[in-house]
Amino acid sequence: MASSIQHHLFILLSLIATASAATSFQPKGLLLPLTKEASTLQYIVKTTQRTPSKSVLLTLSLGSPFLWQDCDRGYVSSTYRPARCNSAQCTLAESIACGTCNSPRRPGCNNNTCGLFPENPFTNTATGGELASDVVRINSTDGSNLGRVVTVPNFLFNCAPTFLLKGLAKGVQGIAGFGMSKISIPSQLTSTFNLPNKFALCLTSDVTSVGVIFFGNGPYRLYPGELYVPSSLQYTPILTNPNASSEYYIGVNSIKIGNSEVPINKALLSINNQGNGGTKISTIHPYTIMESSIYKAVTSYFDVQLKKFYQDRNYPNATRINAVAPFGLCYDGNTIRSTRVGLEVPNIELVLQNDKVVWTLFASNSMVRGLKANPNAVCLAIVDGGKNPATSIVLGGYQLEDNLLEFDVAKSRLGFRYLVNDMTRCSCCD
Repeated sequence: MASSIQHHLFILLSLIATASAATSFQPKGLLLPLTKEASTLQYIVKTTQRTPSKSVLLTLSLGSPFLWQDCDRGYVSSTYRPARCNSAQCTLAESIACGTCNSPRRPGCNNNTCGLFPENPFTNTATGGELASDVVRINSTDGSNLGRVVTVPNFLFNCAPTFLLKGLAKGVQGIAGFGMSKISIPSQLTSTFNLPNKFALCLTSDVTSVGVIFFGNGPYRLYPGELYVPSSLQYTPILTNPNASSEYYIGVNSIKIGNSEVPINKALLSINNQGNGGTKISTIHPYTIMESSIYKAVTSYFDVQLKKFYQDRNYPNATRINAVAPFGLCYDGNTIRSTRVGLEVPNIELVLQNDKVVWTLFASNSMVRGLKANPNAVCLAIVDGGKNPATSIVLGGYQLEDNLLEFDVAKSRLGFRYLVNDMTRCSCCD
């Protein structure tokens, strides 16, 4: 018993010592670049890991609780350390699994190690995997300029088998989990460097540009030189769902199109006692998904308001065309007017905790064009989620792009700002 306590104390002191070494230089913030992959529409984070250093591509999953990666194929690192059962790392990760491996020892296959259950959210596939730690390196920033590279010597992650990569973009080796958990990427980075537990996400809409994730207080400088501070954002509470505790939910009270409220069943906008309903923010789904009755109401109302919008301006009517999957409401692109800032259509407004806090979906986030099945089509970028889905509204990646989103976990609030109105985009670090 005494030997076991001494062993755990030694590990804990080692963790404290290495964390202290990592923080001898105190960065004001940290920065990770990310890109959009054209064929899968996934958002790809480029990380630097291991010893010797290796670039590792991971798909961003906003609601996943931790980083997992393939350890079966060519994982080589002298600083890889499996997390032993009942260790401080296992406790932090809330792991209750302890296992052995009958194959030759290697990263992902060791005896007396605790494990987690990594999940591929694109295929809804999960399996068991070894909890471990290794070196992670990341750029520091003062919000305006890149600073020196800093090191996290004992970053916790989960090893997964190769088959779990199915459905991820080519070259990707795992999932970058940014959810609300003690071992998510933001939680580990901010705690290691004693930064506020918050991160700002800016997803690029352009597959040739580089988006950015900031960690810490800000400010946040984005191309072409705009500087944003937290006071320039609107805020709404982050809600928790007991059945999806690592996911980010917000409260939508109503939906307006063209300043008129869409008639929907508002009970669906709340999270019920079973954890169903509500509105979730997701980078897994490329487009917003709505429960069927909400979807039908929104698409019908949008069509009516678009006709009124054009009639009020003496424009020729927009011409509806056959739906282009996965979308249900599409128009002939030649009949949709455009301006220098985008297509001319009514805005969709998500009214949050009160009428003064509104997340507006402008045309660049509500209409999609250039589809392979019909390049001339312009479609409302919302998908029918069917009846009785677990979540009534899932705000997908397309609706998040070129918005600065600050996830202030410490204060349980989401800050947001649409950048295109400022003639700015989510572009950084080119």
